[in-house]
Amino acid sequence: MMSKFLLFFIIGLDAFILILQTSTISISYHEASLLYGDFSFLQLITQASLYYFGQNDLALRLPMILLHMLSVLLIYTISKKYLQDDRNRIWLVLLFILLPGVLSSAILVDSAGLIIFGLLLFVYVYENYSKKYAYILLSILSVIDGGFVYLFLSLIFFALYSKDKIFFIFNTVAFLLSMFLYGIRTDGLPEGYLLDAIGLYAAVFTPIIFIYIFYILYRRYLTKEIDLLWFISAIVFGFSLLLSFRQSIHIEHFAPYVILALPLAAQTFYSSYRVRLKMFRGKYKTIFVLSLIFLLINSFVVFFNKELYLFIENPKKHFAYKMHVAKELASEIKKRDMACVNIDNDMSKRLKFYGVEKCDMFDVIEYDIHNIKMDNVTISYKNRPIYSASVTKINIK
Repeated sequence: MMSKFLLFFIIGLDAFILILQTSTISISYHEASLLYGDFSFLQLITQASLYYFGQNDLALRLPMILLHMLSVLLIYTISKKYLQDDRNRIWLVLLFILLPGVLSSAILVDSAGLIIFGLLLFVYVYENYSKKYAYILLSILSVIDGGFVYLFLSLIFFALYSKDKIFFIFNTVAFLLSMFLYGIRTDGLPEGYLLDAIGLYAAVFTPIIFIYIFYILYRRYLTKEIDLLWFISAIVFGFSLLLSFRQSIHIEHFAPYVILALPLAAQTFYSSYRVRLKMFRGKYKTIFVLSLIFLLINSFVVFFNKELYLFIENPKKHFAYKMHVAKELASEIKKRDMACVNIDNDMSKRLKFYGVEKCDMFDVIEYDIHNIKMDNVTISYKNRPIYSASVTKINIK
């Protein structure tokens, strides 16, 4: 009972913090492109949220927050197979929530959050219900997002390992269908993106956790302790590294698969810790505490990222700059009784979400923040100017 109380307390606190964060950031160009671009399932659920809850930042990000909360419940349930102690599953949930990649997917309108939820839902359905339900779910996943193509690739190898011919044929067809609909970009010559890919994984998981997950996947391969989670994580991780020899990878398409290795890592870590005498458990405690500290520091930096502008000379170097400015700029433009402006395409798409269309009546010209004029539109965070522009009427003859 206490474990369930802690679980729902953590989920509730997590949701509360994420909802608060929606008011501190603006829609990014990537999110605006998704919202106003080609049709996708993610676009559909986002537009549905905006339709029912209004054109605002909370409604924009609400679907991702809900998918994240469901993902937390799923990883807690799935981990019962690997961790018998409720307290250990609570720690796993906490680590899952604090992972940089999971944290960003919980609030950014991006396919990563959808992929994490879809993968966890598949594992849960496959391990707890008749296989026909897994087939139905896989059929749905094959058409709603191209990021699931790697799931079918991993399941092909899993079917070969488990000698399940029907499952092999089904996933081969699903893989080909997903490839036909979305494809996988494999063009280009080898350009040495392997180190970049490893760096991205380290950023998504933090270095300590990423190294440990890599170790666990390799160790389980050697000891033949491989199951569904291992195949989904290891095959896609290996494929991403192979692909990185040719091109820069989209980490949001691959990291969700490696996240599924968390229960495996937790099981191995706890088993190694438990079999040792208390006097020899020190290094395991140190690894866990350091990992938790790094995750907490990362979360603190993400939630209070605007304070970083005080220490960065060029605001555009800030990691979250692309998520800032647009909402405040739209507000300043509206204060000048303007409903539309002429501005670069990236910002134009972002301003559209806040009710400022593109036109040729007023021109917005960005200036250096060190050359602020009285009539400029200036946006500041923590009393530090980060954006300055002039808005002038265009003379059309």
